Amino acid sequence: MNVLYEEEGEFKVAAVLSQSPASFQVESPRGRRSKIKAANVVLRFERPTGAELLAEARAFAEGLDTDFLWQCRKGGEFGVEELARDYVGREPRPAETAGMLFKLHAAPMYFYRRGRGRYQAAPEETLKLALAAVEKKKRLRETIAHWTVRLARLECPPEIARLRDELLYAPDRSRPESKALEAACGATGLTAARLFERCGLLADSHAYHLGRFLHEFHPGGDGFPAHPPALPPQDLPLAQVAAFSLDDVGTTEIDDALSLERVSGDELRVGIHIAAPALAFAPGSPLDAIARERLSTVYLPGQKYTMLPPDAVGQLSLDEAQERPVVSLYVNVSARDFAVRGRHSRLERVRVAANLRYATHNALNAAFQSGTQAGLSFEDELRTLWRFAEALEARRGKASTGGAQPEYLFRVEEGRVAIEPRMRGSPLDKLVAELMILANATWSELLAERDVAALYRVQAAGKVRMSVHPETHEGLGVASYAWFTSPLRRYVDLVNQWQLAAAVRGQRAPFARNSESLLASLRAFEVTTARHDEHQRAMEQYWCLRWLEQERVREAEAVVLRDNLVRFSALPLVVRVPSLPVLTPGSRVRLEVGAPDLIECKLDCAWRGTLEPVAPQAQAREQKPS
Repeated sequence: MNVLYEEEGEFKVAAVLSQSPASFQVESPRGRRSKIKAANVVLRFERPTGAELLAEARAFAEGLDTDFLWQCRKGGEFGVEELARDYVGREPRPAETAGMLFKLHAAPMYFYRRGRGRYQAAPEETLKLALAAVEKKKRLRETIAHWTVRLARLECPPEIARLRDELLYAPDRSRPESKALEAACGATGLTAARLFERCGLLADSHAYHLGRFLHEFHPGGDGFPAHPPALPPQDLPLAQVAAFSLDDVGTTEIDDALSLERVSGDELRVGIHIAAPALAFAPGSPLDAIARERLSTVYLPGQKYTMLPPDAVGQLSLDEAQERPVVSLYVNVSARDFAVRGRHSRLERVRVAANLRYATHNALNAAFQSGTQAGLSFEDELRTLWRFAEALEARRGKASTGGAQPEYLFRVEEGRVAIEPRMRGSPLDKLVAELMILANATWSELLAERDVAALYRVQAAGKVRMSVHPETHEGLGVASYAWFTSPLRRYVDLVNQWQLAAAVRGQRAPFARNSESLLASLRAFEVTTARHDEHQRAMEQYWCLRWLEQERVREAEAVVLRDNLVRFSALPLVVRVPSLPVLTPGSRVRLEVGAPDLIECKLDCAWRGTLEPVAPQAQAREQKPS
């Protein structure tokens, strides 16, 4: 005896060797023996052989019309043999019963399975919907195939062109447009961006890379929603100091200013004045909603997207010749050794005497170190503040900056880029860094002492994180640390300033330590600023490649970081050089520079030689891009 049985959704045949009430011992046409459950057997037959039955059944099934069978059996449940008998008009042969079974089993839209060898015809309305869905899928497959062919010919269908940005930056792979683009990329060997470029839809490489940032953070446009104006308080006392700021050229959100007074023959008063948006609008206000949505100002080469609207920045920035509300920290120090003798905080207005710029005052770096005069405004005040900063750094026992490491400023005008290094650790850089650390640490301790919640910066075991609890910042050598000094540009600082202003006034702080709003701000800020940093690095890499193309650089010097990874000596650009021999990190090499790929942001370089180490004095005079 032979049997037709079902196993894992597939019909198989075998010869029966032995049987019991619940199972069969069988042998397949290929000689493999196995045990099957009796419940899985659909048909028992003596002749033909199993292989012959399968061949005959498949041939019989091909001649059957599914729709006709459905018309014949609309209504209740039925058995396969019963339908086969009605169809052939006699007792069906085993191959005919098996063929009918195969046909029904292959048409689940038409026939619902109701048990072993039993089925029920689908309701007419349900079948119509199912067939319409199948037809729709068929037409969609044909459309995708048509789009794919056109894209492969570098002709972009309008349906895909309309979704260009979505397909480039956040494709939904379930959409037919995405499937067509993916198939065309596979057929042509091109990336999506390169394919769009070949189709004439990606003419501006900068717009393409900037579009990635805009699509993620400003999908509806980078403008600000309608909002009431900021209302800086006018009843604060006016500080009797000559405050001045020190920033890069182009800085429009001036958060901090400094002042210096001589209190007596042996005592000075250092003033650190921070712009006070927290006094101009409250938590939960429309301006707060805008700042909370953006979380920080984003600086991309040639582009800036501010946290606060321009009108609010214009009312609160510490601009020259303006009186602005500030949170001030006054520190009384010894004129002899700069020992701190006292500190106090105050909410007030300050008149800004000058906005100094690094570009015009950088000569002070050399003048301070050599003890000479440069003849610049506020030079004496800055020199004294630098000495105070040196004393602060020494007492903390930690460097405020990472040493003499270059940072780079990108200036983009009319499509041309200038990349200018600015050394970290210079006197002016240290001056500002140390005074901001002093203000942040002092106000952090003030809130911690009064048990006021804040968004603290914590560093332990080399890892930096944010917390609502004051803990040690090992990297700075302070008991607790929080950001307060950039409230126009960073939402964390604005939140902390609301808390600080309430503490200085002796009022209840707006946020409790377990406030969901406070915790949500912490989480959102960490995630968002990490993404901002990624976009900034990507855009800086793009403009480095633009600079190489612009200056027609064909050879360059670089420093080996590890393996075949090198960093250009005069650019913040890191690339891999496959031809680089095995060299120790820090080795200087000469590279042949290929043509930059501004769409893929790639650069092919080849090793052309290893250079002698640079003496420290010569290293400081290395060629700078401009």
